Amino acid sequence: MPHHTPLIGTVVAGLVVAFILGAIAHRLKMSPLVGYLLAGIMVGPFTPGFVADASLANELAEIGVILLMFGVGLHFSLRDLLSVRNIAVPGAIGQIAVATLLGMALAHFQGWSLLGGLVFGLALSVASTVVLLRALQGADLIETRRGRIAVGWLIVEDLVMVLALVMLPALASVMNNAEAGGGMEALLAPLLGTLLKVVGFVALMLIVGRRIIPWALHWVVHTGSRELFRLAVLAIALGVAFGAAIAFDVSFALGAFFAGMILGETPLSRRATEETLPLRDAFAVLFFVSVGMLFNPAVLVQQPLLLLATVAIIIVGKSIAAFAIVRAFGHPTDTALTISASLAQIGEFSFILASLGTGLGVLPAEGRDLILAGAIISIFLNPIIFSFVVRDRKDEEKEEEEAVPEKPRMGHVILVGYGRVGKLIAARLMERKVHFVLIEGDADRAEEAEEAGLSVVRGSALEDRHLKAAGITEARRLLIAVPEGFEGGAIHEHARRLNPEIQVIARAHSDAEVAHLEGLGVPHIVMGERELASRMLTLCGAG
Repeated sequence: MPHHTPLIGTVVAGLVVAFILGAIAHRLKMSPLVGYLLAGIMVGPFTPGFVADASLANELAEIGVILLMFGVGLHFSLRDLLSVRNIAVPGAIGQIAVATLLGMALAHFQGWSLLGGLVFGLALSVASTVVLLRALQGADLIETRRGRIAVGWLIVEDLVMVLALVMLPALASVMNNAEAGGGMEALLAPLLGTLLKVVGFVALMLIVGRRIIPWALHWVVHTGSRELFRLAVLAIALGVAFGAAIAFDVSFALGAFFAGMILGETPLSRRATEETLPLRDAFAVLFFVSVGMLFNPAVLVQQPLLLLATVAIIIVGKSIAAFAIVRAFGHPTDTALTISASLAQIGEFSFILASLGTGLGVLPAEGRDLILAGAIISIFLNPIIFSFVVRDRKDEEKEEEEAVPEKPRMGHVILVGYGRVGKLIAARLMERKVHFVLIEGDADRAEEAEEAGLSVVRGSALEDRHLKAAGITEARRLLIAVPEGFEGGAIHEHARRLNPEIQVIARAHSDAEVAHLEGLGVPHIVMGERELASRMLTLCGAG
């Protein structure tokens, strides 16, 4: 049996190089996406050294697209969108229109087709979810009104791009018929056919899918098999996407998005997200690597002015449009600057549109290279731009709207994590009237805790500012209820550095985690399996 095959070589080279460059990018305070795209360039056909199989990479990228869109659907929040609909909907549509027109103008200057210019402009108009959320979280703005506006804005952009992915093949068919001299019927037939198929698929998902998918997952949950649950979620994501493409001739992206959106409405959505995240991340990395493989670095020296114009549309044109729209709707300058800075980059949807456009023959390879180069440069520059915009600006809106925990009294308890174990601990502490502050980074869980009347600090306990906000220097105990023992060890180190006298109680799932925590000097470690065994032996009289 050969030890090297194109598939294995492509996967191994892609993941290994992506890990190395992604780690370097993270170390340099940049988005790991930059590293993944550069990894693709390194293993691609336009650079010396090992060359991965581009056709296999593209097929793996299709799985990455499906899982990415499934994740977008899972996180789609109609509630978040409705809360800021008055600015997010017209704002996003207006900004997309401006950026698209600018892109089309640049494409027209290059002599590209009208549809090629449309694809190019749309690709420049949509921001990256990963980059935007990371910027907002890093500035602790995700729960402010301007953060919610940015997220709602992004949701509208994503919906528009999903529609564009569905309609683009039909538009390409219309343009081909027009060039062939077809009549009005020949021009309208592809569009009407696509619309009917989309309507049929959406109706089937809303009527049948909303019943079958939750029922199937609940049945799997009752089997008690975690492996089956994980497999069921992946089968739903991939199966619905593939079925939509085969039966309704719509894109994988639309099928996966609807599968995720329907699953996101069920109580099992959070568990589905957690169970599939590792696989989604792995294939997402392969997607970005495959995109990087398509990029020809020669565009940097062959078309510098064109590239500069592309980057200007992404960073300057979009930002000015967003700023003007937000101010026109009566929002303050700080909000307008935050929105415009957070949207001054492009990412996942841009790559998907570029790949589809070149695949359909409507976008020239030169346009795809400009999109990829613009993405890399804008993702690299965005953290710098964003930090400059929000630096030294007092977050008055956040102070007004966020529920700030009361100043904890001396000797209180800090609880980290509001999952299954954290909720039980919080309930017991409340019963015993023990004063405590909760640290929780998940927005839904934090909101649930606040609704239950708890004092909550939103954010990661791995960041000193959140530990200080919870009163770490005055606290007497720290209860680490997060399920990952290694993460708990890192939290312990941060806490002990700020308060060497605090008593830490951590949770572990395995002997390796116990050994790791003991090596860090955690004084009290609770391993669930050991406690269960001890309790069961006690109940049977053998303890």
